[in-house]
Amino acid sequence: MIKQAIVFFGIMLLARNREGKMHKILLVEDDPVIRQMIKKMLEQWGFQVVAVEDFMDVLTIFVREEPHLVLMDIGLPLFNGYHWCQEIRKISTVPIMFLSSRDQSMDIVMAINMGADDYVTKPFDNNVFLAKVQGLLRRSYEFGNDQSLLEHQGVILNLKSTDLVFDGKVVTLTKNEFQILRVLFEHSDGIVARDDLMKELWNSDFFIDDNTLSVNVARLRKKLEEHGLKNFIETKKGIGYGLINGHTG
Repeated sequence: MIKQAIVFFGIMLLARNREGKMHKILLVEDDPVIRQMIKKMLEQWGFQVVAVEDFMDVLTIFVREEPHLVLMDIGLPLFNGYHWCQEIRKISTVPIMFLSSRDQSMDIVMAINMGADDYVTKPFDNNVFLAKVQGLLRRSYEFGNDQSLLEHQGVILNLKSTDLVFDGKVVTLTKNEFQILRVLFEHSDGIVARDDLMKELWNSDFFIDDNTLSVNVARLRKKLEEHGLKNFIETKKGIGYGLINGHTG
């Protein structure tokens, strides 16, 4: 999986800020096997990783290391991850992502209420995890043009290779298929008007038959369904298209 992630996404570029310096990640995980696995994976992706081993003094280590991102487990010795998240939030707005095997909604809600920015359930897909790390760093430090991955509900659109990645499968897209998905991913919280989507696709003032867009979307839907992505694109009759939350079934 690590080799695949490196090949697909050009990871070394994602782990650095605009000045070319490595982003530092503070890893707070008490299981030594999992801690070493995550640390090794992140380092191969080009991040600088500081793994906490003294769980009595997490806050002091945080202040000393000044990380760009904190990865926090919930079940820690002495004080749990919620406690340390609260303590960090008292002095910093650094992004915090919880990594936990707990998958109950209340655990996720509590983590967010305590100040976390994201929550990933273990075990996780390495590609989705990378996309979330990159996205959180980008949103926090305004990466701008450094963005090369878009993620929605575990589906990843690679802007460099123009491929779609889902459940370990790589879906090769045509030019129009990629452009349709790129626009929909960039506006994943809403609906894109048909006229706006047509302008993005053909970038022309010439008249384009409205049916042309419908045909392209239909072909894209069929391809996605063949790879297990059913009902991924939503149609709002008379308005346009968008991405929906429930994409499998």
